[in-house]
Amino acid sequence: MQWPLHIIEPTLVSDAGHCSSFIQSICSSADRSAAITLWAGKGYCSNVLPLSVQVKGHFYRRLRRVQGYFLYRALLQQPGRLFIATAGRTDLLLLDWAARSEIPRGKVFCFFHWLNLNLKKQGQLSRIARRQPALDLLAPTELVAEQLRECGFHNVQVAPYPITPSAMSDAEQEPQFRFILSAGAARADKGIADVASFVEHLAASGEAIPIVVQTSPDHYNKCDDTTRKALERLVALGYPSLSFKSETLPTAEYQSLFHGAICLQLYNQKDFRDRVSGVTLDAMSGGAPVVTLTGTWIAAVVERFSAGKVLEKADPLAILAAIRHIMANYESYQKNARQAGNILQVENSGEHLYRVLTA
Repeated sequence: MQWPLHIIEPTLVSDAGHCSSFIQSICSSADRSAAITLWAGKGYCSNVLPLSVQVKGHFYRRLRRVQGYFLYRALLQQPGRLFIATAGRTDLLLLDWAARSEIPRGKVFCFFHWLNLNLKKQGQLSRIARRQPALDLLAPTELVAEQLRECGFHNVQVAPYPITPSAMSDAEQEPQFRFILSAGAARADKGIADVASFVEHLAASGEAIPIVVQTSPDHYNKCDDTTRKALERLVALGYPSLSFKSETLPTAEYQSLFHGAICLQLYNQKDFRDRVSGVTLDAMSGGAPVVTLTGTWIAAVVERFSAGKVLEKADPLAILAAIRHIMANYESYQKNARQAGNILQVENSGEHLYRVLTA
């Protein structure tokens, strides 16, 4: 018997960005007869999801935790399964409060993209694990899964992070280098300050290498102080070969950015030690070599496929040398990245996660 599936993603407000592609990848893997209800942000209306998916624009930003509690409470009393697509510690608290008793196995699935735990948070999760031992928790990497197990959760498994479906034809592939690309939401942990320092070095050195910075806002247009100052620096530089993509782009336009690009991912080495990057998956799918830093999940992908360069630190001179090396051998690196994309499209297909949710 296939149970109704309720997917809960309060931050989903448009068809642009990784939040949308994550949900799209799962829903597109479902049988046509599957009963799926998506609980998204208020006003969300999809043009990319299968018509069989029932969409409910339910969540207001400021009320989403209160709404989450009441929604969990209602759905826990109905037939079907709950999938919390971007789960956090607060979701587990709300589920525990809403349930008022032990949640049965196979009722609730929570996908933890990453965890940032301290002793207090670990203690809180351990108490929930004792009260709710049958929760099904999912993680994109073994490190995140192990963190959850150490808190006392037993039903934890690794499920590949769903990749944005992409099948690039030969006609779409740019055979030559076009520009350096910094894609995705501009954030401090994604190295936007290091990107600004690199562009500053290009400007001071009289370089003319084109660079595109996509400054799509994070959820609800949040912008930390480090990010704001970095973006102000970039604008003030006046580097003639710098251009901005200042809004979250439609999927097709976003994917086209990677064609002929070198993707710059100077992500924080501690934060992204074992944290999956959707931008890396998109870069490989688009045939774009990546320049990144050692010790990250991103670096492991780049080294696995020889699809870019991995640096010890975000030194502008080293970054420029890596960029020039890839530019001089662009066809080879592009080929490796594209082969990586083909393999990752299979390994990270949304079908894997959907099968877990419906087994």
